[in-house]
Amino acid sequence: MQDSDAITTSRITDAVARMFVERGDACLREFTLRTGRRVDIIAIDSGGRITIIEVKSSRQDFLSDRKWHEYPEWADRFYFAVADDFPRDILPGSDQCGIIITDGFDCLELRSAPESRLAAQRRGHLTRRIAHVAMRRLEFINSGNGTGEKPAPGEDDEVSG
Repeated sequence: MQDSDAITTSRITDAVARMFVERGDACLREFTLRTGRRVDIIAIDSGGRITIIEVKSSRQDFLSDRKWHEYPEWADRFYFAVADDFPRDILPGSDQCGIIITDGFDCLELRSAPESRLAAQRRGHLTRRIAHVAMRRLEFINSGNGTGEKPAPGEDDEVSG
């Protein structure tokens, strides 16, 4: 695959979000954590298990990212999602993350993520925050002002409780 043929972050994100939705999970893109860091995808399954997926489109994208180390403490599971030709040997080990690969359409969970259950208080806060953000995005779409793929105005406001 040549550089001009590289799978974009957007295509990786679309494919991975579709994979999680097809599994029955709900997903949000570009979700801001309490820390102010914005994750690429956050998913929640029907049992309340929270997964964060960090999308990396190139070696340079991964090597220049210093924020991903903060994400696992905000999820039960943490994955990197990459193109199928990404140099996977540079990704962290199986004790830190799972790996999802994609050709931009289909996805394969190459390595399952280790599970580390969130504390009840953090899970409660995060679940309320996910619901709040999702509802704001839906209303923003319904009012004709957006697509739901990007944060709605005021979305970074903190949810109390």
